[in-house]
Amino acid sequence: MNSIGWETGVEADCCWMTSGSGRQRASVPRVRILSVLVKSFFGFVLKALVLLVVALVSALTAMRFAIHVGEVAVPNLVSKTPAEARADASTVGLPVEVERQYYSDGIAAGKILSQIPPAGTKVRRGWQVRVAVSLGPQRLAIPSVIGETERAAEMNIQRRGLELGALAAMQLPDTPADQVVAQSPPPNATGVSAPKISLLLTAAPPTQAFVMPNFAGQPLNGVKLALQNAGFKVGTMTLSSQPTTVPATPSASSGTIVSQTPAPGEKVLAGTVVNFEVR
Repeated sequence: MNSIGWETGVEADCCWMTSGSGRQRASVPRVRILSVLVKSFFGFVLKALVLLVVALVSALTAMRFAIHVGEVAVPNLVSKTPAEARADASTVGLPVEVERQYYSDGIAAGKILSQIPPAGTKVRRGWQVRVAVSLGPQRLAIPSVIGETERAAEMNIQRRGLELGALAAMQLPDTPADQVVAQSPPPNATGVSAPKISLLLTAAPPTQAFVMPNFAGQPLNGVKLALQNAGFKVGTMTLSSQPTTVPATPSASSGTIVSQTPAPGEKVLAGTVVNFEVR
């Protein structure tokens, strides 16, 4: 205490209290108070986390239960007719779709050969079951359609009670376009799985593109010969002094080129017709 009665120091770890005999130190330190507050805060956080985990587990359990409630087991449809399979599957809320037909020595014609999903699989109600139906043993011979056009091959295949399968095309040198060069299954094949024949055909070579040159001022006869050798066609020629169009005859094929169609610089394909104005 200083000369005028004021206290010069403060205790950091306690507080003061007044009693009948004067001022005394409090019995509860501040450190203990802070410790109680921290413990209370962490206790509250821990309880909140526990409640959150419990809520999440409950929600996941309820969701899983709801999903499994709507699930059914796929019945065994193999060796049944499509009508029998649809009747059985409808009892558990599953539609049946016949997707394919295959030859089979073990399953009678008209009965289901396979199914997707397999029997016993758990699926939701309304899930579509796809099945393949047996055609019985193979009785149709596989014809040879190699060398035929696509249209002729298709008619030949369908006439024998078969189906046209996948088509593919490739370019082959010295082979006309639209010609069958291979087939699958091959001619007279046995033990095939499906009544379909896939074909490989020749494709036409891509048309070559050119940039039209400028023929203005050149003799028409020489230009005509160059165009024809390059695979182009000479169309009509118009005399500049006579606006009427005349056919490309020997009497009209001489002279000097004034203009042309298509114009110089345009992209053209082989076989394009080129018209001229001459003088």
